[in-house]
Amino acid sequence: MKTEFDDTYFMQKALDEAEIAYEKGEVPVGAVIAIDKTIIARAHNLTETLNDVTAHAEMQAITSATNYLGGKYLNQCTLYVSLEPCQMCAGALYWSQLKKLVYAASDHKRGFVIMQTQLHPKTEVKKGILEQKASHLMKKFFFERRE
Repeated sequence: MKTEFDDTYFMQKALDEAEIAYEKGEVPVGAVIAIDKTIIARAHNLTETLNDVTAHAEMQAITSATNYLGGKYLNQCTLYVSLEPCQMCAGALYWSQLKKLVYAASDHKRGFVIMQTQLHPKTEVKKGILEQKASHLMKKFFFERRE
């Protein structure tokens, strides 16, 4: 069986990371960074675990990817993340000169779009890949917290 390494494949890997976050009691956001069809970083939210408001999945993935590459720029990389990045993460993505951002679910309250945060001008953006799966996990997490 041949595996198709497309946006859906990599987004599923990000959702796998979101599931790990969910199991840890973290807001279920997961991310992977790929270059040339190879995952070079995997991460999920660790804000509760590390008691650090900056420990978002995207920030963890950026750090891991830049360490792997030995440089601060991700201009050949694609970030797959289960939730639209926030203003802080979008700022970090701007400075990393990310080539492509793919996210599943939009964040209509705190996402970079509603906050009018700019990504790098060369960053391509694609949204809605596995959106329903990501949204379902997020809704499930917050529903359980409200019970």
